[in-house]
Amino acid sequence: MKRVLAALLLFAGPVNAQISSTAAPVANSSGSVTNQAVQVVPSKTFASVINGVQCQGATLHINPFLSSTTGWSDPYERYYNEPVYDTLDLVGATDPEGNPIPDGRPDNPGSVLFHKPVRTGQKTNFSINGGITAQISIPLDRSHIRTCRRAAEKQVELMEASLADKRLNYEIARLRNCADLMKEGVMFHPKSPYSKICADVILVNPPGVLPPHTHSIPTSSKTAETSDAAKPTQQQPSSPASP
Repeated sequence: MKRVLAALLLFAGPVNAQISSTAAPVANSSGSVTNQAVQVVPSKTFASVINGVQCQGATLHINPFLSSTTGWSDPYERYYNEPVYDTLDLVGATDPEGNPIPDGRPDNPGSVLFHKPVRTGQKTNFSINGGITAQISIPLDRSHIRTCRRAAEKQVELMEASLADKRLNYEIARLRNCADLMKEGVMFHPKSPYSKICADVILVNPPGVLPPHTHSIPTSSKTAETSDAAKPTQQQPSSPASP
């Protein structure tokens, strides 16, 4: 209760008003605020397609940006003239003795003494802003992604096996054709760019088949004499008959 009474006495107390004729300085300020925002728009993540199997994974998007702003005031005024008014107050009232005293009002209201130049502070503002935005996209259904990756791996294995089979057929056909041509005596010229096609093909003797060959038969001196003695006997029937 005492606090309430103290508050009432405080607000109900007399108020003394004072009038001042001093001119207060006026401060003018101006400014501008530019808000810039960089928006990251979600997009479809990169997908890998392998023989009809499409799989998506985590994707990191990095977007660098660079922006600039320019601001100016038009018309451009570096200074403006502020009027300074006459605030002289010497007369207007009298004291008990009849002497003039200030009455709280300027003696020459509205009278301009001079103009004071005031700097406006206007200037051209230029700014450059740069940065990088990053976004990570991660699929939530990890089980299906793993299944898709396993299916993609199997597709790669199948394609590698098919490629190996085609490679084997190509090499066997090249070996057979080169061997047949070499048997027939037909070959590429050594300086031909196609000579390397059959460069690694070698003809060998088939198993169980003797290649053409010759043997030298050694002879002794006795065998040679026997052969010389047998030659006339063998030539006798072919001699002409005597009369």
